[in-house]
Amino acid sequence: MYAKVGHIQTSRRVFDGISQRDLISWNALLSGYSLNGLDKEALEVFREILVMGLKPNVSTFVSIIPVCTHLGGPMVGKSIHGFAVKCGVYLEESVVPALISMYAGCEDLSAAQILFGLLPARNVIAWNAMISACTQNRKFNEAFDVFRLMCQEDMTPNLVTLVSILPSCGNLVNIQYGESVHAYGMKIGLMQQVSIATCLMSVYAKLGDIDAARFLFDGMSKKNILSWNSIISSYIHNGLSDMGLVALHEMQLSGIIPDSVTMVSILSACAQLGDLPSGKSAHAYCLRNGFSLNLNVLNALLALYSDCGQFSSSLELFHNIPIRNVISWNTLISGCVRNGDKGTAIACLRQMQQEDVRFDLVTVISILPIFCLAEDLVEGTTIHGHASKTGYGSDVSLVNALISMYVNCGDLEAGQLLFDCMPFRSVVSWNALITGYRNHNLFREVMVLFDQMKFEDQKPNSVTLLNLLSICKSELQGKSIHAYAVRTCILESPLVTSLICMYDKFENINSCCKLFELADKRNVVVWNAMMSMYVKSKRAERTLIYFHEMLWMETEPNSVTILALVSACVQLGSIELAECITAYIICKGFDKDIFVSNALIDMYARCGNILVAKKIFDSMNKKDAVSWSVLINGYGMHGDGDAALALFSEMKCRGVRPDEITFIGILSACSHSGLVDIGQMLFNSMMEEYHIIPRMEHYACMVDLFARTGHLDEAYDFIKRLPFKPSANILESLLGACSVHGNTELGEEIGRLLNELEPENSGSYVMLANIYSAAGRWIDASILRSDMEGRGLRKVPGFSLTELNRNAVRGRD
Repeated sequence: MYAKVGHIQTSRRVFDGISQRDLISWNALLSGYSLNGLDKEALEVFREILVMGLKPNVSTFVSIIPVCTHLGGPMVGKSIHGFAVKCGVYLEESVVPALISMYAGCEDLSAAQILFGLLPARNVIAWNAMISACTQNRKFNEAFDVFRLMCQEDMTPNLVTLVSILPSCGNLVNIQYGESVHAYGMKIGLMQQVSIATCLMSVYAKLGDIDAARFLFDGMSKKNILSWNSIISSYIHNGLSDMGLVALHEMQLSGIIPDSVTMVSILSACAQLGDLPSGKSAHAYCLRNGFSLNLNVLNALLALYSDCGQFSSSLELFHNIPIRNVISWNTLISGCVRNGDKGTAIACLRQMQQEDVRFDLVTVISILPIFCLAEDLVEGTTIHGHASKTGYGSDVSLVNALISMYVNCGDLEAGQLLFDCMPFRSVVSWNALITGYRNHNLFREVMVLFDQMKFEDQKPNSVTLLNLLSICKSELQGKSIHAYAVRTCILESPLVTSLICMYDKFENINSCCKLFELADKRNVVVWNAMMSMYVKSKRAERTLIYFHEMLWMETEPNSVTILALVSACVQLGSIELAECITAYIICKGFDKDIFVSNALIDMYARCGNILVAKKIFDSMNKKDAVSWSVLINGYGMHGDGDAALALFSEMKCRGVRPDEITFIGILSACSHSGLVDIGQMLFNSMMEEYHIIPRMEHYACMVDLFARTGHLDEAYDFIKRLPFKPSANILESLLGACSVHGNTELGEEIGRLLNELEPENSGSYVMLANIYSAAGRWIDASILRSDMEGRGLRKVPGFSLTELNRNAVRGRD
């Protein structure tokens, strides 16, 4: 009696007070220790029974067998099993279910099945033990087969039977399994049991039928804490975290006090929603009610702060946890990976080893995404070796993660080999390999895998099609993927957005608009795709119209929306519009985003207000290389080479390393200011000091620098020394300089090169004709214009940017 109510020490004192103890006394004490989880003490009592010369009976073995699973593993369990055989009780109807459960806990399902098959007569306890064993070892089909056989043999299931089989139903794809058990429960009159209804709710929720789960919940005459926890977790499992929080409120109104399980679910909901204030409120509730010492709650808090971008808080909380389990470590490692903190993730892994915390499958899968570069391959391979050594090497989820790791690190052969050796491939396996080939722009290999995937009856999903769309080389290929998506009914929101981007790439605006009409207007990504498309197609006014419609639809913009809006403002060149956009950005708090601030600097520089651009730059708490580069380029556009050079020097003094974009800006500034010597020095330092290989843009800046300052021969010599064929822009820049400086001979040579490079470009013909006219060579100019007319080329008419801006403002008004 004392043992059953948890007073095991009192139970022991009563036992010690017995002068003559028989086997029943020892069994009572053994059962008490086993019941209260005191496995070592239970094993010691069993040893004392043997020392006393007492022969264990059925009750003794029923109490000691569960201890073996917790304490000694399979070897101790097998020893006890052997002793039960020796004592002649191994086929007793109470002992066999305990042995089945013991072998199931040791992941030896075949031994459990053999024992079950040896039973001459099976009672409901044995059937329940076998069903539970299959479920515990994730053999869900086998569990249902045992349940079906039990019903066929006219053995009536009881409450434990249904509670044991229902978790298997939740893991089987077909909802009919759960519905059939539900119907059977109604038939035998067990549906009034709260535990059955709660299990069924979990099944329906796991299979995505949240309405059925809610129907069961509403039909309960009496709801306990388990019922409320089940409906809350059901909402959260199906991505309805806001409904989970509403259910918590209803639960409190009904007088049910949340427990630690409730708070784990609520913290998960806050993490899903990214709702840090609500998460902090839940944290405070846990502190007030003593849940802050519960390890499951602490792990949920770790995940909350990590998912809400408060990784430093997550790290601090982790170091304050007195006793951490593998879930704690996994949560922290996942947070490190999500934040791109490779060093901390690897340090956590090493500290786990030092503290003798055994890795599990989740640990390995969590750490692998951090290895994504060629130089990470050795460390990734080491993790692979450790996983194989610990017996996880054949897990499908792990192999999928390993395929992704190898292909991301550039070892496509290893990824393909792992894929080929898989006995079973999920759609994730195919997508992992396809993504790797796509990242390496291997279009043909991607299409071969896609065809093979369909041939092997593996249905592609939206991720598969997203991979295909991103590397389409023609609109026809994109249309065929679009048609396949329509035919197979997988036009999900991300795929619609990707299709818009695909049609945008091939300048099919009409198709983009049609897709947009079908899209979910609550998804900000769809609006961003359309706004970016109009910016790219130089129709900035349409971007503003879509932004207005988006706000009218009450869809909240994100930083990508703002960047598209700023780009549209740059195209329109309106300082008034720039000020309106800036006010909105500050009002919504987007000015804290470094990418938005950099875009604002560029916008004001291009719209003619370099002073405001500098003010924004000075107000930034954190600046990256792009921030410096954008302002340097702005000074260059305004012809203030001295200010650009001063800022470049300050950038280096602050320890910010210039990149290739920075050098494009500073060389352009030297070009606009005519600083030839300084420009040459900077160009040489870019290669010698910073080891940056010049791009076409860097060479173009140098040619423009020489051309603007009249050093035409130096510019031409520079072009002849280029490591690649000069672009049309470089040649046009030099040809324009020849026109300005009246260098007819060089102009002819450059004109000839341009006509060979772009024979359909009328601009080069016009510039060369102007050079001839300026030199008085009217006949040559006339011949060139006649040649131009014979080719059907026309001079592109000019336009006024100021007028364009004025019209844009009028249209807005």
